[in-house]
Order: sequence, then structure tokens, then C-alpha cells
Amino acid sequence: MKILLPALNSIFMLFLLLTVSSPLFAVEKPTNQAPAKTPVKGPHQGRLLTDNDFTIELAIYERNIPPEFRAWVTEKGQSVNLNEMSLNIILTRLDGTQNEIHFTSQKDFLRGDSLIYEPHSFVILVVAHYRGTSHRWQYDSFEGRTQIDADLAKTLAIETAIAQPKILKKTISAYGKLTTHPENIREIKSRFEGTIKSVKVSLGQRVKKGQLLLTIKRNLGLELFKIRAPISGVIHHRNANSGEQTNNRILFTLIDDSILISELAIFPEDQHKIALGNEVSLFVHSSNLAITGVITQIDTITQANQSIIVRAEHNNINRQLIAGRFVRGEIEIAEHKAPLAVKRSGLQSFRDRTVVFIKIGETYEVRMLQLGLITHDWAEVLSGLKANAEYVFKNSYIIKADIEKSGASHDH
Repeated sequence: MKILLPALNSIFMLFLLLTVSSPLFAVEKPTNQAPAKTPVKGPHQGRLLTDNDFTIELAIYERNIPPEFRAWVTEKGQSVNLNEMSLNIILTRLDGTQNEIHFTSQKDFLRGDSLIYEPHSFVILVVAHYRGTSHRWQYDSFEGRTQIDADLAKTLAIETAIAQPKILKKTISAYGKLTTHPENIREIKSRFEGTIKSVKVSLGQRVKKGQLLLTIKRNLGLELFKIRAPISGVIHHRNANSGEQTNNRILFTLIDDSILISELAIFPEDQHKIALGNEVSLFVHSSNLAITGVITQIDTITQANQSIIVRAEHNNINRQLIAGRFVRGEIEIAEHKAPLAVKRSGLQSFRDRTVVFIKIGETYEVRMLQLGLITHDWAEVLSGLKANAEYVFKNSYIIKADIEKSGASHDH
């Protein structure tokens, strides 16, 4: 019990951190600024920016159109002549990227000239000119962002990787079971009839080539002779006991399980994709550990369920596999060069989108992804992430949970 207490205490503390009503980690705030107050909203649900009697309502508009900035301007509560207005904003994102947006008049509002890609998380600088007077505001508009101290991130086992190009393997799934290699089975008999004097091995015992199995006394001549293991392997069948006659029967079945065969069922729609030499990654139960092999045989006889059986050899020197066990195989049928890919373990669902969380310094922020080919371990990124971005691939759910608690939501 003493050994388990430190681990239990750590788990308990993490549970408390994750279940408190406030977020684990503070959302990043600019240095030397007071905590941001809830912004005052205007009739179009945009943020109100006021300088004396001059007011701009600024909002990201995305009703049935791609997101864009729109602005409604008043002075002393009355709409102004938009043709006399000049409005520009600069968005500064977490990685330092800046986007400058210019506005043009559109009936009763000003319309930004740029698509605002997600996340809508940036420092906003607003500069307006009206009838010779300049107005300027700067404020934070963060979403999907949080900060985690490096030491705490290490304690929580948050790990990152770099998004890079990757060659992904297109595969098809197949199911079947493991069997022994037919060339690695030995049935052991006695060359001479006689009485078994002693048996040195037991059922299920692993033996080495040349190891003594039993001693027999010949019926003719009465001399003793010994039978040794012809290969290394496991005693799969034993039918020999001291005092018995050999009677020309099989005394032992010895199986070398250093190589096993997977027999996988392939259905008609996939049969044309399979060829000898295709690589197979084998997965047992819920294990994510892949054991590779290559297809060495393709049956030419169709099974009752219209599948055909393909067989692949798998190195089993480390004894990860057991004959008779049901398995799932991923059979490689092609390679795909992904310009950018991330590990599937880092993917999370956020506002009905698939995302990863990037890391810059001690700040983490969501990135909405459009994905292409997805394999067992990797996902191709078509858009939403820059090459060489550092992203979280382990325990990213902790960051997601904290962002959701912090209230850093999709709110403009």
C-alpha cells in the first residue's frame, strides 16, 4: 500500500484540478493590463468601441457566408456618412502573423475586404478616421487559447510533435486468426519399439534444439537410446509416460512459434487490390502495437462467405503473438505523400470540428483542420495548420477541457 500512495495522491490531485469550476490555466492576458471585462454588445451583437460621442460596433459576420468583419458607425447616436469614413484594423495572431483589413461602404455598414479564418483569436488594433478626427482602440479577442506552465505541462505528460510531410500508407482492413507455420511443426516418434524409461519435458514447456526429451530402452537388444528435440519450440502435444511402450505412436508434437501465419479474409470488392508481397500490420485485441509481415500466399478457392484467405508471415521472436488468437490486419495497398500530417492521437473534437492544439512558448491554441487520408496512426492535413507547427499529440484532452472551462468560446 505504501508504494501505491504517491501515485494515488497524484491522480487525486489531478482529478481535483480537472473538476474545479475555474480553469486549470489562465487564458493569456497582455502584460500590464487589467483583466478584460465582458464587452458591451451592440444591436448587431458586435463589440461597441466608443470614443466620446463616436461609436463603432465591430462584429465578425458569418451568417450563411464566410466570416468577415462588418462595422456600424454612429456619432451621438446617429448614423454617420460612411463615405467620409476610413476604417482599418490589424489582427495579430499568436504566431505573430498580422492581417490588415480595409473597409468599404456597403449600404448602412462598412465591410471588411478579407476572409477571417479560424480560430478567431487575435489582438485587434482598430484605427478610424472621420471628418478629420482619428480614433484608435486595441483589445484582445481570444478563443480556444490557454496558458500552461512548462513544469505543469511536464507533470501532466503533455507532449508535442512537429507537423511535417509524411508518407502515409493506404490500407484495407481484414480480420482473421493466427496459425502456426506448417513447416515449423515436428511430430516425434521413436525409430525403435521399446519401453519409455524417463520423460524429461512437460506439456507446454519451451525447449531448445538438441535438448533431451526422453530415454527409451529397446525391446531388441535392451540398449538405451535418447530422443532429442529436432528444433527449438514448445511441446504442444505429449503422449509419453515412463513405463509405456512406444508402439510406433506420436510421442510429442513440437511447434516452433518464432514465425506465425495470419489468415485474413478478403471480400470480393477488395480482392483485386491484394498482391503477394503486400505489407500487413497486425493488431491484437485493443493493442495499438503493430506487428508487421508480408503476404506470402493468396488462396484461389472462395470460402462459403465469398471471401478468400490471404496468408502473411509474422516474426514472433518476442512472443507477442499466440496461435489461435483472432486478429485484425491492415494490408498496405498503396503509398500516399501527404504534404502535411499529424498524429491521430493529437486530434480532438472542438465545436463540431476536428482540431489540434498548437504550442508557442507556454501558450496553447486551437487549430481547426480539414483532413484528407487518415491511417491507423496519422492524419493528412489539407488546411488549418502550418508546416513545422508544434502541436500536442499526447494528453491534448487536458487542454481542450481547460479551454472549455475558461469560456474562451466562439464569441465576437
